[in-house]
Amino acid sequence: MGTSALVLPLADPDADLETVGGKGASLARLAAAGLPVPGGFHLTTHAYRRFTEGLDPGALGDEAAVLAAFESRDMPDDIADAIRAALPPGPVAVRSSATAEDLPDLSFAGQHDTVLDVSGAEVLTAVKRCWASLWTARATAYRARHGITDVALAVVVQEMVPADVAGVLFTANPVTGARTETVVNAAPGLGEALVGGTVTPDEYVVTADGRVRRTGGALLSDERVRELAALGARIQDLHGVPVDVEWAVAGDRVAVLQARPITALAEVWNDTLRGDYLWTCANLREAVPSVMTPATWSFARALAQPPIAGHPTSGNIGGRFYLNLSAALAVGQALGLTRGGFLRRTVELYFGRIPPGVRVPRLPLSRWAVLRAAIGAALPFLRQGREFRAKIDGLLASSPARAERLCAAFRAATTPADLLALWESDVDEVLHVDAKVFDSGARTGSMSSVRLRRKLVELVGEDDTTALLTGAHGAAGELESLGPVLGLARLKRGDITREAYARQYGHRFADEFEVSAPRPAEDPAWPRPDDGGVDPEELLARQAAVRDAAWERLRAAHPGKAARLRREVDELAALARERERARSEFARTFAVLRAFLVRAGEVTGHGDAVFFLPIEETLRVLAGDVAPLAAVPARRAAYDRYRALPPYPTVIRGRFDPEAWAADPNRRPDVHDASAAPLGDDVSGFPGAAGVVEGVARVIHDVADGADLRPGEVLVTTVTNIGWTPLFPRAAAVVTDVGAPLSHAAVVARELGIPAVVGCGNATTRITTGDRLRVDGGRGTVTVLGATSTRGG
Repeated sequence: MGTSALVLPLADPDADLETVGGKGASLARLAAAGLPVPGGFHLTTHAYRRFTEGLDPGALGDEAAVLAAFESRDMPDDIADAIRAALPPGPVAVRSSATAEDLPDLSFAGQHDTVLDVSGAEVLTAVKRCWASLWTARATAYRARHGITDVALAVVVQEMVPADVAGVLFTANPVTGARTETVVNAAPGLGEALVGGTVTPDEYVVTADGRVRRTGGALLSDERVRELAALGARIQDLHGVPVDVEWAVAGDRVAVLQARPITALAEVWNDTLRGDYLWTCANLREAVPSVMTPATWSFARALAQPPIAGHPTSGNIGGRFYLNLSAALAVGQALGLTRGGFLRRTVELYFGRIPPGVRVPRLPLSRWAVLRAAIGAALPFLRQGREFRAKIDGLLASSPARAERLCAAFRAATTPADLLALWESDVDEVLHVDAKVFDSGARTGSMSSVRLRRKLVELVGEDDTTALLTGAHGAAGELESLGPVLGLARLKRGDITREAYARQYGHRFADEFEVSAPRPAEDPAWPRPDDGGVDPEELLARQAAVRDAAWERLRAAHPGKAARLRREVDELAALARERERARSEFARTFAVLRAFLVRAGEVTGHGDAVFFLPIEETLRVLAGDVAPLAAVPARRAAYDRYRALPPYPTVIRGRFDPEAWAADPNRRPDVHDASAAPLGDDVSGFPGAAGVVEGVARVIHDVADGADLRPGEVLVTTVTNIGWTPLFPRAAAVVTDVGAPLSHAAVVARELGIPAVVGCGNATTRITTGDRLRVDGGRGTVTVLGATSTRGG
């Protein structure tokens, strides 16, 4: 703004960076927000420039010569009068505030002077000393290193706080980078020795759930530490990034002396630091198989279930999405669902097997506390569920056309304001309504499947049960997860056009919930023709014959039950089709969110930087606030660092360091827990799809390498999702490390009649390409018969 005022009140709206420097602008913002900032005023950069007219400080030589020149120079009368008129009664602190100071990427901490406890004529001398400190050797060298040539210095004058205790707090752990911890350092007195590093402070760490860990003495009570942490959180919200805050306590009064963004803070994405929990990605990895960008994680957070009494239900571990089994099991235990092993069996059906020897840490809450928290979270969830069921049919019908309309509107938007208006009118609803409805619909009827399967197994055994529960894709309707592979067959026959195929399936692929990943429909050469394998419709016809024979056997053995069971299976098939359709439209909402972000990067000129901002920060950038962009380089570096690591264990207990785990030659891909039973050589998992087959293994870690799979080979991989479906007709069988009976690999393999074993944990580490295998999908076993000459081929 560049006002010509010499002095401004502390919270004046004209107190911007150019006028009052970085420290002054930050204090003005805090004061205007009502935070406990000591009263005072700004002496502006205009006053500094007036004082230094005709003076070239850079040509004066050493620091002593600069200071002597400043001290001997007369203060202009109007500046001196303005300072005297604004001075509060009593002693004051005089603090330097440069225009390149306390910024998100440059702190200048300790480069310029602060003078404490002065009054009267001493204040004018202190102001000159602060101005002169802009030209010390350390300050000029710092500016030279960072390429800063144009700088001026304002001064903040504030009431002196007669501190009993003072210190610094960090709203993120400056050592570990953990954003879930606030670190408070405290020392007796004014705190200058602490800031200068000449005393060892007491240290307090406040975790996300409000617990306080202390090192050193007892200068502060836990209550006071939490009060300071809460102040830090308010200041962080104002800045939009983690901050360090200098504070003081005098009697019962807490004062904020200054605040600045923490620079050079390592980006650490690790929710295992939040407590001792058991985490799993077994159900999530097929939906989100890769490291997430911050934009994707912000959407995942918006859709996640709320915490249980402060304990997270989901988390980000090294950029990967995990669920907190400790929280889920605590609710089940509080509801009395543990009898007969029901709770554990149900959890494993959805989330995969908990490895032997792994103990589930309990939440440090009583059963009644868990119940209260669970009921408090469940009531709005149940109300929301009723609303979603009422909306889902209409949204399923309108979603494809709405997506096309919105993507066209994004392309037509030419300014950030246009996109902000679209967010407010449509896209916010896509995220907070449409996506939530589809996410809920994608889980409909899963418990019915568990109960019916158990009933059928008791009557006809595992193999016939698997056959009876196929047929979700058929005359009654299409199963969406089979759509892309069946569509390819129709495309090859000329039954549909390439454009029609892209419109229907162009949002479905292996990484469909990662917004930084281009959708297949964005590639003009997509889809590419399949290069072999059995026609999927032939596989479906074969499986239909197997299914019909299983129904004949059931009718012969249990004639009084067959009709009722057939109705239940048909109802379950209809629910499966509804789940799959909801899942497809859920993926389409993420295609819309991606299109919005791509256009935001284009109209702002910031390109793919938007993928490294949570959506709320992107909206701030669209509104003209560029401050969030300062965090992009560190986040991009963290993303690249985590992407370079192998996929983490499916199950993680307690604290986990992704980089230390990756560097360990003895790391396990299935579990991270010292108490887990040793990993055996046998390969076994959940029965995914019945059938026994022998074939040569092809180990593939990335769907991009799918062309390596030869017809008739056994596909062995970490996890599959819809992006892998086109490979299934080529495979003799499917074996995965991660998965459960209700996972994608199991559902699709059952429909196509391909034997599958899922959730083995160790398949990709115990099996090598070229090994000859026997896969028994009904029993969930994989036997290595021996190597063949094609090993490694």
